[in-house]
Amino acid sequence: MHIALPIFLLVATTISVSVLARRVGLSAPLLLVAIGAVASYLPQVPEVHVDSEVILLGFLPPLLYATAIRTSIIDLKRDVFQIVQLSILLVLVTAFAVGLVSWWLMPVGFAAAMALGGVVAPPDAVAATAVARRIGLPRRLVAVLEGESLFNDATALVTVGTAVSALTGSFSASRAGLAFVIAALGGIVIGVIAFYVVEFVQKHIRDAVTSVAISIITPWVAYLPAEAIKASGVIAVVVTGVLLGFKAPYYNTAQARVASRMNWNSIQFLLENMVFLLIGLQVSMIIDQVQTSDLGLQRTSLYAVAVLVTVMLVRPMFIIAAAWLGKVSRWDSRPLSLREGAVAGWAGMRGVVTLAAAFLLPPETPHRESLVFIALVVTIGTLVIQGFTLGRVANLMKLRAPDPREDALARAQVMQASVDAGEAAMRKALADDPELADTPEAIIKSLQKQDMRRANLQWELLATTTRWARRSSTASCVRR
Repeated sequence: MHIALPIFLLVATTISVSVLARRVGLSAPLLLVAIGAVASYLPQVPEVHVDSEVILLGFLPPLLYATAIRTSIIDLKRDVFQIVQLSILLVLVTAFAVGLVSWWLMPVGFAAAMALGGVVAPPDAVAATAVARRIGLPRRLVAVLEGESLFNDATALVTVGTAVSALTGSFSASRAGLAFVIAALGGIVIGVIAFYVVEFVQKHIRDAVTSVAISIITPWVAYLPAEAIKASGVIAVVVTGVLLGFKAPYYNTAQARVASRMNWNSIQFLLENMVFLLIGLQVSMIIDQVQTSDLGLQRTSLYAVAVLVTVMLVRPMFIIAAAWLGKVSRWDSRPLSLREGAVAGWAGMRGVVTLAAAFLLPPETPHRESLVFIALVVTIGTLVIQGFTLGRVANLMKLRAPDPREDALARAQVMQASVDAGEAAMRKALADDPELADTPEAIIKSLQKQDMRRANLQWELLATTTRWARRSSTASCVRR
């Protein structure tokens, strides 16, 4: 009972605060962090310490998988150059920049400073997409941010692991490079194998409940074998999820796909909001540890501000420079525009993976308490500063979400084209196949009416969306 009650309160608080944030128009991640931080100082709330393995094994695989199965493989192929830039090069540049600043300012060795750089380097998938969905960003920009956040955790974790190896005295450049290659290639191979295994099993399942149950354990089917061979479980989960999402119509029934989508939406909603509440609940514990450390709270806070500023400056400088170079040199056929680069550069919110990676630092790490505190400050600082202002930056750059009327028109046109093609195919089959020539006219008319209802529904939705958009535009003009 003493375990069930905290879990119940954690879940209930997560749901309640998330619904409240949506009603009042606030960012749920920011509100959950704030409430968790306040609650951490209440005497009735016990000290919360979330083991890094809980996050990396319990939260990260399903969250990555939930995003991966909805990620378009076409979008990934189209924006692969930008995604590689952000998820590999930018993470390494950020880690190196933070490492140099920390090494220069703090009384720690270069290995510990680089470990901190790897910890704070990757923006969080959950934080970025949660804020992007709330404020509304162009579809391509959201696809690039989601693609980046799917793969950057792997780069960061390998960087942290390499720095930790240097701390323990077992570092070598060749071994570090080999570890990175094994992590990437091994993750891809395991991800593809897991995809084929799950696809084979799902092909023989026609029960929607069983199919959803298999889907729920799929992230760990990819993650655990990859981690067992020292490959990247993150990459394995992402590869499996993207491939399964792309091939789902071929191996799964429509009923199973609908049920799976609804279940994963619920799982993602619960987990992605719960992690931010857990971040807040650890605030008091981390601050107490820093207050009793050798560096003290005040001195460590100054270091944390310096690292936060470095993190927030490196990302926009790198992305804007890459966008400009790509446009000038034409080495990239589809570079981000400077306006898109500015918004993407400001969308660098850190999340729970940063704290989880900080707790991976071994106990003998010099000034470990201060490094964990700095990771906390960077996480909360980017969530508050960039999370609150990202919408204003997008408005300043005049970037908007896709017009809902254009989406509704596209859906209606696709449905109408499908209905017309189906009608033509049916007429051709009736004319060419003697066995179908005796099909009762009532059945043919019933099928035609069903198709007509589907097409008409989409055109009616287009009309409804157009009226709603006009009312919203009028109301906006009146407010101005």
